[in-house]
Amino acid sequence: MKTMILNAYGDNAEFRLTELPRPDVEAGHVIVRVCATSVNTVDTMIRQMGKDLPLSPDLPAVLGMDFAGTVEAVGEGVTQFAPGDEVYGCAGGLADLQGALAEYMLADARLIAHKPKNLSMREAAALPLVGITAFEGLQRAGARAGEKVLVHGGAGGVGHVAVQLARHLGADVYATISGEKQMEIVKKYGATPINYKTENVADYVTQHTGDAGFDVVFDSVGGANMTNSFAAAALNGQVVSTVALLELDLTPMHFKGLTLHVVFMLIPMLYNHKREQHGAILAKLAEIADTGALKPLLDETAFSLEEVGKAHDRLTGGQAIGKVVIDI
Repeated sequence: MKTMILNAYGDNAEFRLTELPRPDVEAGHVIVRVCATSVNTVDTMIRQMGKDLPLSPDLPAVLGMDFAGTVEAVGEGVTQFAPGDEVYGCAGGLADLQGALAEYMLADARLIAHKPKNLSMREAAALPLVGITAFEGLQRAGARAGEKVLVHGGAGGVGHVAVQLARHLGADVYATISGEKQMEIVKKYGATPINYKTENVADYVTQHTGDAGFDVVFDSVGGANMTNSFAAAALNGQVVSTVALLELDLTPMHFKGLTLHVVFMLIPMLYNHKREQHGAILAKLAEIADTGALKPLLDETAFSLEEVGKAHDRLTGGQAIGKVVIDI
């Protein structure tokens, strides 16, 4: 099978087109003929940082976590999928799991689900990592109808899905953005845009919540922005972070009685821990997508398998509006 592999890590590491043996099916797994994969920030981080990240695979490496494709073969014990089924998931590209930058991949059946019927293969391939992250964060925060939910980075990969899911739950949704394009994106998904470059936290908390604060703050930006999340949250509010790699004074959390939820969605893949939960979330996301309430935003530029390096560069260069997708 054709694959794109890395033989080295680093900022200038190049992918090479290589023929590798097609994987054999194993018990509890399926072989997927990959149709499309999408690029996530963690994919570019693995390429650049290599073994400085504890989740990076040994070299030579086949990256690519998200995918959509067709089941080619099923292993012993797999009853929920059959050859010919269209599926999607996030099941490789880190540790000892071969990724989706290949014509075929071996995927744990617990980490995948049937593809949403309303979405194309390209759209489905853009959804798993960001969709699971957004769903898990809102679920852990207990987001529900009638609450005021603020999504930081509302036009980003995780953010634009979190906006749609919060709206699906019946929440009153607000989203921070930085420009006209992002404003139109979040408005299209039914959220009220807040330009963080021109509006400070105190002002938009007053304007949109009457100084009470937001019931749930979903922070897909993270880092130093978490202090803004604490400031925007209501008393006893819920804060979700997808980027909590920093030292931070939690005093504001204490005096507001906030609850912080850190979402690291790669745990099931890395540690073989409750993998079935990812399959269940993907099945639920497919149901929501098939109602028309969830549709990932795709970047306008398409890439082939051989152009994976350019796809990574488009994401890291900040040019992409929506998820970057690679056709296999």
